[in-house]
Formats: sequence, C-alpha cells, structure tokens
Amino acid sequence: MKGYTAEQVLRTVKDQGIDFVQCWFTDVLGMLKSFSVSPSELETALSEGMGFDGSSVEGFARIEESDMIAMPDLSTFCIVPWLDRNGPVARMFCDIMTPDLVPYEGDPRYVLRRMVKRATDMGYTFYVGPELEYFYFMNNQSADILDRGGYFDISPSDLGGDIRRTTVKTLQKMGIDVEYSHHEVAPSQHEIDLRYGEALKMADTVMSYRIAVKEVARKYDRYATFMPKPILGQNGSGMHVHQSLFRGTKNAMYDASDPFHLSDLAKHYIAGLLRHAREITAVTSQWVNSYKRLVPGYEAPVYISWARRNRSTLVRVPMYKPGKEKATRVEYRSPDPSCNPYLTFAVMLAAGLEGIEKKYPLPAPVEEDIYTMTPEKRRKKRIQDLPGSLVEAVQEVEKSRVVRNALGDHVFNKFIENKRVEWDLYRMHVSRFEIEKYLPIL
Repeated sequence: MKGYTAEQVLRTVKDQGIDFVQCWFTDVLGMLKSFSVSPSELETALSEGMGFDGSSVEGFARIEESDMIAMPDLSTFCIVPWLDRNGPVARMFCDIMTPDLVPYEGDPRYVLRRMVKRATDMGYTFYVGPELEYFYFMNNQSADILDRGGYFDISPSDLGGDIRRTTVKTLQKMGIDVEYSHHEVAPSQHEIDLRYGEALKMADTVMSYRIAVKEVARKYDRYATFMPKPILGQNGSGMHVHQSLFRGTKNAMYDASDPFHLSDLAKHYIAGLLRHAREITAVTSQWVNSYKRLVPGYEAPVYISWARRNRSTLVRVPMYKPGKEKATRVEYRSPDPSCNPYLTFAVMLAAGLEGIEKKYPLPAPVEEDIYTMTPEKRRKKRIQDLPGSLVEAVQEVEKSRVVRNALGDHVFNKFIENKRVEWDLYRMHVSRFEIEKYLPIL
C-alpha cells in the first residue's frame, strides 16, 4: 500500500505541531486498542516499534510469553479529526510482532495479511466494500431512539441527519472515501457506505469508521451503537460485504458471455461461500446478540442460497449495473457491523478461495422469497439455515478445517475459547423475559 515514509511522518508531525501519535491495533474480538507516542519518541517507534504487555490483551499471549512489539504501518498515518481539542493528534495502525520482530500469529491484522497473500500468490487482488448499519440513541443506558424515520427518509423524520453528515465529513478528512449515506429501515438506524478498497486497508477503514461514528455522536451528546439487534421487533444492523477478485485491472469475476455475467471463478467463489457459510458464521456474527438479528422476518439473510435480485438469500450478485465489468461482485449479507473485520474478511476469502481451488459447483439461484417458503419446500430445494445461536455457530466452526487454516491455530483456539465463555455467561443469566413469563405461573 502506498503511504508515507518515516521521514515524511516525522516532518508532518513537526510541521503541524502534532502532540501525540496514537498506535492502534485490535484484540482477537476486534476491540480497538491504543497507546500514544510523543514526538520525541516517534523516530524510535517507527524504526524499532514499541513494546507492550501482550498478556493483558484479549486473545494475545500468555503471561510467560507476554512481551510484544507494536510496529507502526507508515501507510496508515493520518490526523484524527476528533482529537484536536488541545492540539492535533495522529494515528497509525500497527502490526504486532514478537521481540525478534517476527509477525505475531495472534494479531488479527496478520491473519488477514496472510490470507490476502494467499490470494496474491494465486494472482488476485481481493477488494471489499462493506455497508455498515448502526443506531443513534439518546445514551448508552437504554435504546431510546432519536426518530421514527424509515428507509431514505429526510428531515424532520430523520433527526440524525446532521450527525451523519458531520460523520461523513470527518471520514473524508481521514482520507476515507464515502459513496453515500442515508437513514435505514428501522427507527434511528443509519448507514454510511464506503467505497470499495483492498481488503487490509478496508479492515483498517472499518475500525476507523466505527470509532468516528461513535466520537461524532458523542460530540452531539448522543450515542452510536453497532450492536446487531438493540431493539425488539425492529430490523437489526448488518454489514453486507461486497467482494471481488481482480487480476491486475481486470475483474476476474466477470464474463460478458455468461447469462449472469459471472465467470467460472466467480461461481466457484460463491459456491465456496455457500458451502462453508455455517462454518464461518461464528466469526462473521460473533456475539450472542448477533443471533437475535439472524432470524426470519427482519431482512436478515438466514437461508444459505444465492440470487441476483432476491434479498432473502445469503449471497447476492447485485444488478445495479448489469454487464459492467468493474461493478460485477458478490455480496455476502450475514455479517454484522460488530464483527472483527480482519477475521471476517479473512474467513470469507478463505471460503471463496476454497471454492475456486476445488472447483465447487454452484447450485441454481433462488429468485423467490425464501421467507414465505414452507420448511418442506426449503428442504426440497436443499436450502440450509445459518446457525441459530452462538453455541450452534461455535460447534460448527470447531469442526472447520477451512476456518482453522485461515485464522491459524492460535487465533482459532483463542476465539473459540472466548466465545464459549460468552455463551456460558449468557446461558446462566436470568433474563427479564424469564421473570415475566415464568415467575407468575411456576
């Protein structure tokens, strides 16, 4: 990726009077971590990295092997617009290394970098374009909405429009390309769509996007959440991920002579996503709450099938610009915006490449509304469901060779261990539903 040199970073920090440079990375769950470096220490940080205790980061090292090095990626340097109250602050994403400067296998960024290299070695560049939905609430204590607007509504129905527009400007200041933004289907739900880009850079962008959305909302004394299903009876928030593979400037998924304008490679890629969908769902929908969204009736794709126009399928081939080579892509619709984007992009790519390498056959598209089908009809069409709970998803991923190879043993085992703890905490919790339903009658 193109970016700054160390000399350019140091000169920019000096010329613009930057007080601190934040070093960003994520834990195995995709939670953003950060520490700050002063200008006087920056040159050393750029050349040698900065040491920290990895045993305190979720999914990183055990205490007896805890020394880690955060090595800044110069290509990710930018000024953080919301941290300029007492002077400008910049940030860089970091690659996590062992003390002997070997890439650390527990670093989610390295997981994706390794999978991208696999695609590169096959001759492809992997592009993704995520669509992240989220909600604005009055605060973080309850789901008190700002408005009752709907899809594409404008003011006065859309009372979050000003916050959203400020967020778009903030992202643009960070060099993040925004295609468009709008109110979503549910009350107080919004979406800002990002222009597609190379996968590793886009995963960094998703992390920047999420914190920018939250910080701008905070300036308006409001709270933004990427929780998948915060409101009972309303659509949850998804992160549809558009994907394509290019050979140089040519879209390897495009074939002008095919009725669907899909190359054989694209068909194998889709088949890979479908065959391994149940295995990768624990990663793309990683929280207990994710499975409150993945239920029929709320536009969530729970049925493993593909189509062109049908939005009830898991995989869709968008038809906005039929026959246009660069616009040909695959849309995977089950991830939610609270996932770890590094791991999510990695397992989707792994599933697709598995389909390409093994030439999986693509089943026929399903262009009718699957939500209205009877279970018997779905069985006849061999349409499977995604896992219905986190524990079911974990049971699927535990058996997956594809996901284990994509994540590496360390992240694979740490991720499953964490998800099992989360499920145990959830199943022991006595909810308000149980008190209201059972206490009066039992």
